[in-house]
Amino acid sequence: MKQAGRQAPNDTSAARPASNENYLLISAFSASSQSPLVAISKRISECGCNLAEARVSTLGGELSVLALAQGAWDAIAKLENALGRLDRDGELRLTHFRTGARQQQSNLLPYVVEVVAADKPGVLFQLAEFFAQQGITIEQLHSTRYRAMQTGADMFSAQITIGIPSSMHIAALRDDFLEFCDGLNLDAIMDPMKF
Repeated sequence: MKQAGRQAPNDTSAARPASNENYLLISAFSASSQSPLVAISKRISECGCNLAEARVSTLGGELSVLALAQGAWDAIAKLENALGRLDRDGELRLTHFRTGARQQQSNLLPYVVEVVAADKPGVLFQLAEFFAQQGITIEQLHSTRYRAMQTGADMFSAQITIGIPSSMHIAALRDDFLEFCDGLNLDAIMDPMKF
């Protein structure tokens, strides 16, 4: 018989997560001549973990890698030690910390937003603020500045993936967004993501 406030030895109601449900988020930067992806993915593999997700991009003169490693608790601990040694070598700038699995949100509809405009300070902030005020999450974002070939004007471009709550009226949101963009003189589209 189980006493109040105590858990019986065979009671599995408070079971631990499955052994491979441990995650380590890794951020690495290095000079663009040498990709940190090779070094990071090698350590992940050697420690018995899986590379669940990865993003690679060049920002300025640096190549950046965001990687999500998944594995057993002891394999993740081994990976943390291996990354510590790699960081001390000085070739990469590394940060890492434990995280959890991404929670699926089936009530969010994936939409893609593309914006092009003359570059001016604060454009990205204003876009992010618009979506935040609507309760819309930004899932992915890629923005850049470039010089227009024909005119030499400084331009801004952004591709944004957003999650719109399914309860939201899409046509009204699109109208509000396009009106917002017109007020800032931004050329923009908002379309459902096509898989």
